[in-house]
Amino acid sequence: MKLARYLYRGRIRYGVVDGDQLRELVGTPFQGIRELGETRSLGEVEILPPVFPQKILAVGLNYRDHAEEFGMPLPEEPVLFMKPPSSLLPHGGKIVYPPMTRRVDYEAELALVVAAECRDVPVKEATRFVLGYTCANDVTARDLQAKDGQWTRAKGFDTFCPLGPFIETEVDPSDLAVRLYLNGELRQSSRTSAMVFGPAELLSFVSRIMTLYPGDVILTGTPSGVGEMRPGDLVEVEIEGVGRLSNIVDQPAGSSLGKGG
Repeated sequence: MKLARYLYRGRIRYGVVDGDQLRELVGTPFQGIRELGETRSLGEVEILPPVFPQKILAVGLNYRDHAEEFGMPLPEEPVLFMKPPSSLLPHGGKIVYPPMTRRVDYEAELALVVAAECRDVPVKEATRFVLGYTCANDVTARDLQAKDGQWTRAKGFDTFCPLGPFIETEVDPSDLAVRLYLNGELRQSSRTSAMVFGPAELLSFVSRIMTLYPGDVILTGTPSGVGEMRPGDLVEVEIEGVGRLSNIVDQPAGSSLGKGG
């Protein structure tokens, strides 16, 4: 089942995606999947990020090939950082290239959406607290990441967390293909089986640190092949069985970045 969050006639709603149709839900999927009995086409609505979380947790160096790419040892525990909810961007939205950076990179990721409030969850029970999975791009100002020595600024700009387009509730995340295309060219290609810590382990680990709430998001890390995006680029994250997230990189007003080659 694919779930969408969308704007229709000034109100945010949730629905079940059925081809090019949406079957509206009563309330939110965190209250249970109950259909209202109203249907409309995808073309009638504005697709939003599939959730608006209290917090977005992300994981660094969680693919073996990515750690090798950066010449870093595999972590003994998940390496966590956070992105603010203000960084969210929907499918089709524009990634704004901030004037204070000279290098913005893409990072394709599988994102986990938390189903219910939880704390201190054992790994074997973690799937009970997963609503489903969606596609994410952990956009990063790479030069600022190196300059700051920590990741808040580099990862936290507005539009730096494209998410969506939908939540897939019935996929097994253990061995999915993860791909990223830049202007139609394949740049990242791996499988979730190459993760150091799987989604259940990540949810369990995070829940031992902080309470998770319905709609919270955990980005599960990126594989090798991360690289630069420039204004005008089309970047697409494709995850097997989950979906395809597409965004254009925009140029800030008044900037000459990317012009003249």
